[in-house]
Amino acid sequence: MQARRTPDTLVILFWVALVLVALSFLVPAGSFSVESDPEGQTRSVSLESFQLSGEGPPGTALFRADPDQTGFLNAPFEGLTSGSRHSAAIGIIGFLLVIGGAFGVIMATGCVDRGIRALIGRTERDPVLIVPVLFFLFSLGGAIFGMSEETIAFVILLAPIMVRLGFDGITAVLVTFVASRVGFATSWMNPFNVAIAQGIAEVPVLSGAGFRIIMWCTFTVVGMLFTLWYARRIHANPQLSPVYKSDEYFRSQQQTADLSPGHFDWRDGLALMLLAAGIGWVIWGVVTQAWFIPEIATQFFTIGLVIGLLYLLPGPHRMSANAQARAFRDGAGSLIPAVLVVGMAKGLVLLLGGTDPEQPSVMNTILHTLASGLVHLPEMVSAWLMLFVQSLINFLVPSGSGQAALTMPLMAPLGDLIGVERQVTVLAFQLGDSLTNLIIPTSATLMGVLGAARIDWAVWLRWILPLFVLLIAMALTFIGVAVAIGYS
Repeated sequence: MQARRTPDTLVILFWVALVLVALSFLVPAGSFSVESDPEGQTRSVSLESFQLSGEGPPGTALFRADPDQTGFLNAPFEGLTSGSRHSAAIGIIGFLLVIGGAFGVIMATGCVDRGIRALIGRTERDPVLIVPVLFFLFSLGGAIFGMSEETIAFVILLAPIMVRLGFDGITAVLVTFVASRVGFATSWMNPFNVAIAQGIAEVPVLSGAGFRIIMWCTFTVVGMLFTLWYARRIHANPQLSPVYKSDEYFRSQQQTADLSPGHFDWRDGLALMLLAAGIGWVIWGVVTQAWFIPEIATQFFTIGLVIGLLYLLPGPHRMSANAQARAFRDGAGSLIPAVLVVGMAKGLVLLLGGTDPEQPSVMNTILHTLASGLVHLPEMVSAWLMLFVQSLINFLVPSGSGQAALTMPLMAPLGDLIGVERQVTVLAFQLGDSLTNLIIPTSATLMGVLGAARIDWAVWLRWILPLFVLLIAMALTFIGVAVAIGYS
């Protein structure tokens, strides 16, 4: 009997849309009064100011030609075309496509792959040294450019190498996938996670970086030490590995474990230096020049363009202009699913009447109902509950950008009503979204990584659970600290 497959994210969103349409016939519209400061810089909404429209449930039509109202069949188009270049959905969609294309070119040049091969080749005499270095690099990749699906290819590359060096398949997954998820979860500048969530929550993009950098360093060091402890233990006695039997496949395929530097040359070194310099430039622009979505996308496009031009020069690893164009198109195309989810999720928000607190909508009534149940809880407890809610939602929507588009329009104003800063709401989202991808079978990346390492999911779950619990405890601690210091 064939196992039932997990529904696609778009299928889930379709059923959510049907539920929201039903709610529009049952829940009356409501609105809040908005108070602005004398300079008009900040706006606040109080729970007590809520009032129903008095016209009963508005209902959602099948189709509406009025651009100010959204019918069920209008939702996909209206969601995809809403917003501006600075906001969801148009701004974020353009942002995703441009950055996806730029990193598509960078990864297609092979400079990152050859750099890692060269690093491993130089540490073969003392293989334990490579473990913390790889963990740090992949965590940095997750934090800076949201490395996730790319780890599948690296596990294919590193699993036989790690077994040859005396480790196991789990070590390969730790230094690649787990490290990247740690970086993804605690990032201060991940364009596919933090930047999108902050943009939707109307928080300055890439703001609050100082606190997140401290969090990233802490999580990375803890993960690195855990991985180093495990790797040393397995290196001393490989038979202690839970996947010792399945690693026999790699032991019998030793000739495939190429430890050569892969002809890492001056061009690869220069490309990696340009990438590092470009990322530093983006950080400078965000911190000192208040760059937002359009500027950040432009800088990443420039980084990809400059590195691409470098590989047009004659010599080894040369990459033709046509090949780079295909890599850009493929990189952008790989994010089409995320783009569609962003647009569709925005359409769901429009089905509920949008996010304007002063305009009567079903969304406002739902927010008032949820906030009324949480308002009497301590702010810290409410923030923790947000983390668990995001973790549960991640089982159904394991896409970071998709979950941000789906949940942040609701969570951000909900946080306002119950006294949780929007920056803390984003923090709860990024931690809840990313960490649970270490265990959920609905994550295509996790299942792909485990397949590449030939690790059964049940074996992985039993093994990773203690580390997962530790990371969740750390996440709760940092959220508690963020609430205590008024992180905003």
